[in-house]
This record gives sequence, C-alpha cells and structure tokens, in this order.
Amino acid sequence: MEGVQRFVDVGTLMIKIVTVEREYGSGGGEIAKLLATQQGWKLWDQLLTEEIARLANCPKAVVEVREERTDPLYYRLFKSFLRGSYEGSLNAHKLNVVDSESILKITERVVQHAAKTGNSVIVGRGAQHFLRNRPDTLRVFLYAPRENKVRRLLARGKSETEAQQLVDTVDRERADFIQKYFRVEWPDRAVYHSMINTAMGDEAVVHMILDLMKTVDAKATA
Repeated sequence: MEGVQRFVDVGTLMIKIVTVEREYGSGGGEIAKLLATQQGWKLWDQLLTEEIARLANCPKAVVEVREERTDPLYYRLFKSFLRGSYEGSLNAHKLNVVDSESILKITERVVQHAAKTGNSVIVGRGAQHFLRNRPDTLRVFLYAPRENKVRRLLARGKSETEAQQLVDTVDRERADFIQKYFRVEWPDRAVYHSMINTAMGDEAVVHMILDLMKTVDAKATA
C-alpha cells in the first residue's frame, strides 16, 4: 500500500489473528497479503499449504488439489479399497493416503499453531471455524459481484471461459468442503465479524478491516 502509513499499533491490539475467507476471484489472497504487509504480520496462505505438505510428507501440488475440497467419488472408492483389501490391511501402517480428511487434520494443527504464535493473517482452509472461539481472532468474509471476480481473473491471465467456470466451480467445492467437515452452510454468516464487498477496492477493504480491529478492541477493553 504505497504511501499509506500503518495506523494501528499492533502492540496494543487484543486482536492478534485475522482469518480471511473469500469467494474465488474476490481478491482474498491479495487483500490478505496487503493486510499482513501493512501490519508486519505473518501471512498464512501459500505458507500454510507448504507447511501442510511438509507435515504430510508429500509434494505441495498434492495438497493444492485436495485442500478446501472433498475427495471425488473415485478417490474415496480407491481409498476404501486400499484400506479394506487383504493387502491393504497387512500394510496399513505403510499406507500414506493423502486425502482431504488427513489434510484437514494437519491444517487444523498448523492453523492452531499460527494462532498461538499470533500476529497472523490466515487465508481460508476452514480457519474461521477452527478459531471461532478465540477472542483474539477477527473473522472476515470477502465477496464481490460476479463481473468483478471475472475481471480480476482475466487480469491474472485466465480466458473468459475459464474465468466464468472457475468462479462457479471453486466456490461450489468450498461450499461442499465446509458443509461436509463443519456441518454449516457456506458462508456461515454467524461466524464472521464482517462480510465485505471487495468491489470498493483492495486498499479500502484493508482500511475497513483495520478499523474493525480497532473497534472490536475498543469494545473489549471498555
């Protein structure tokens, strides 16, 4: 945020973690990065994926196609066969099936570690639900009009057809993921402190989040 001074004293804040859930194409990753940079906080986005991959002992690309998704039917059947077959039962301790459930368990560990460390901005991955009972966590949801999301994806180099398809499919996968593992509709409005339309611009959204942090802190210390 060029030319913008940091206007929140992080040393005096009670809020130490911000979770950023987002619609695909709404700019959640970019806004989380701006927020983390301005505050001097740690950004858990790609870093979160990398840490999950390290703990799961698998390539980062494997985690990227599994996180925030449910396993496809063919994969669930394959996993069931492996675990139920005679050969699979003999070698159960050797099976390293990297599925959505195993990734979710590792994700929770990493998210809780990030929260314990504090001064963190955590993007997606169900973090808003893992940390919903922490008073030092601000939970925001970012959305945008469809045309804005498509325009942002086009700017990233996606084709019109690909952008339209991604806007529909990625959010549907995220909704299925939240429904299956957290038993709530996506987005679960009650879990968020604020839901913000990013059409106003990334910097404006960051300002809103920082103002909200100050407001929540002021109320907590009143």
